[in-house]
Amino acid sequence: MNDGEILAWTETERLSFADLLGSLAEHDWSVTTLCTEWTVHAMAAHLAQSTRNRLKDTLVGIVKARGNWDRMNVDQAIAYGARFSPAELVAQIREDAGSPRRSPGAKPVDPLADVLIHGQDVARPLGIARPMPEQPAIASLEHLLVSPFWGAKKRCRDLKLIATDAEWSGGAGPEEVRGPLVDLLLAVSGRSTGLATLTGPGAALLGAR
Repeated sequence: MNDGEILAWTETERLSFADLLGSLAEHDWSVTTLCTEWTVHAMAAHLAQSTRNRLKDTLVGIVKARGNWDRMNVDQAIAYGARFSPAELVAQIREDAGSPRRSPGAKPVDPLADVLIHGQDVARPLGIARPMPEQPAIASLEHLLVSPFWGAKKRCRDLKLIATDAEWSGGAGPEEVRGPLVDLLLAVSGRSTGLATLTGPGAALLGAR
């Protein structure tokens, strides 16, 4: 797996996400996503904005958010979404699908994980099945487990994750957690949705962190 392959996966997922958004009815855009501070419209704005932010935008945003990265992301997505219609946001995501641009300090896998997870954030509240490709999901899981930005290192401390739909496991802890790749990825990223499908003595620990 190299940076070119990761970017190709990311482009495919962004285009697929744009297709999902393009299929939605007008009222779907106001539905709250799994990121409860964002509607579908704000989520689309976040994905569109992620390849268009300049370093200056990030620096100004982090100052306004008093150093809170998550707060900055929430505020900027809402503000960006207020400037553009759903159709305009979908067009921007399509246009920038193959962009390698990413946030300061981010690794090539971070935008891939971002679009994979946010695709589920939108699809699940709308009752839409959104399959997750195996290799990109595995790459994202392995990255989250070692990344300092996602909170997964603390969240998955003492856990060993085992996929039930692929030949994959990760983590070196004594407490096993088993489940589909997509639900493992959501749980590792801090989402409670999907925890019901996870089994093993570590599942309760993962849900409590």
